Amino acid sequence: MSGKLYLCATPIGNLEDITLRVLRVLKEADLIAAEDTRNSIKLLNHFDIKTPMTSYHEYNKIEKGRILVEKMLAGQTIALITDAGTPGISDPGEELVAMCYDAGVEVTSLPGPAACITALTLSGLPTRRFAFEAFLPADKKERKTTLQELVNETRTIILYEAPHRLVKTLEELREVLGNRRMTLCRELTKKHETAFRTTLDDLIAYYQVEKPLGECVLVIEGKSREELQKKAQEAWAEISIEEHMRIYEEKGTPHKEAMKLVAKDRGVTKRDVYQYLLDLKN
Repeated sequence: MSGKLYLCATPIGNLEDITLRVLRVLKEADLIAAEDTRNSIKLLNHFDIKTPMTSYHEYNKIEKGRILVEKMLAGQTIALITDAGTPGISDPGEELVAMCYDAGVEVTSLPGPAACITALTLSGLPTRRFAFEAFLPADKKERKTTLQELVNETRTIILYEAPHRLVKTLEELREVLGNRRMTLCRELTKKHETAFRTTLDDLIAYYQVEKPLGECVLVIEGKSREELQKKAQEAWAEISIEEHMRIYEEKGTPHKEAMKLVAKDRGVTKRDVYQYLLDLKN
């Protein structure tokens, strides 16, 4: 190995989840860049890995990133690990990857555990399409914008949250999204792993008497397309079919095509629109 960055996924709780390939790369690398060396040394000691380690985290990602890139350009191989899971997902690893590509350094990602995917597959909610938001922004304005963007999200939504902020976040989600089906996953892959399939209302009520514990992954159902369509149809019902037709025809849409579009918008047949306009003339 030479002059390369390896993104090495580490266990999110159960040490047995580490892959043989990750163990080999961690042992053979010239240097391990870790989000928290105090946490990662436990992993390295457990597997008897003696590779030198340096810190790479949110607060030194630019300055240290440049140093790491210089080392790789000089021929060193660096293994990047996060506190738990796959580097680059909701952590500064994404910055280092971008810097490597800009500098022409080769990057390889070694598959392994990721809390968001583990929770999604455990949730019992649709898995084909999903939106991963990680932690909601701390900034109030940005947080509000992000929540509003999720209102009409049809994909399954995945969020991370710390236990001391969990209830507040659940209440914000309930206020903006309404009551949704969801699964709360906590202590993933550990002895006390829990997948609590419930609703936002019931979960808020549960935590009025129980203390939130452990890092949490919230998997929330998206809004159904039927619900979105119904909402759109209800909005069009606030104006008459005649006004609705005028909106399209003023844009240059031919009369027959406008009738088809109006019918589709309102969830009725083209014949219904035709009959309405006919009755209006009479």
